[in-house]
Amino acid sequence: MYRQIETERLLIRPIKITDTSFILDLLNSDGWLQFIGDRKVKNVADAEKYIQNILDNEKFYYSVFELKETKQTVGIITFLYRDNQQFPDIGFAMLPEYDKKGYALEATKKYLEEIANEKKINKIIAITLPDNSNSIRLIERLGLKYEGKFQDKSEILNLYSLTLINNV
Repeated sequence: MYRQIETERLLIRPIKITDTSFILDLLNSDGWLQFIGDRKVKNVADAEKYIQNILDNEKFYYSVFELKETKQTVGIITFLYRDNQQFPDIGFAMLPEYDKKGYALEATKKYLEEIANEKKINKIIAITLPDNSNSIRLIERLGLKYEGKFQDKSEILNLYSLTLINNV
């Protein structure tokens, strides 16, 4: 789902190829590397290629959110239709200097409201490592419920879900 969305403090918009500097910083932040993994994005050219691959994939939607006041890009919301999952997967990540200010909750909550209002998707999931306590806390604050653990390749992951509408 790509569209412009506003909250009280944030502007949420589709990712653009000009977001390379932000993507380079985000994908090399400690939290991303620890809980999501090294995507081997080490320079601007890598970041451009990473963004272009997202834009070329009709199953992946990345939206960045920026502060209204300064236009500083601070985080990302991902909405992915993964081949190995029945329902779309919502995710989020923030630059570490903007953590603990409620931005990820504000952006993701509004994004979920927009999805629910479309009445096209009946359920979404979120996947995280079991030791990613910050993400788990946010996922639960968004109303997603723990469904259990599953193995994906060599990793054990937690699966959460939220029913948006019944009988789509």
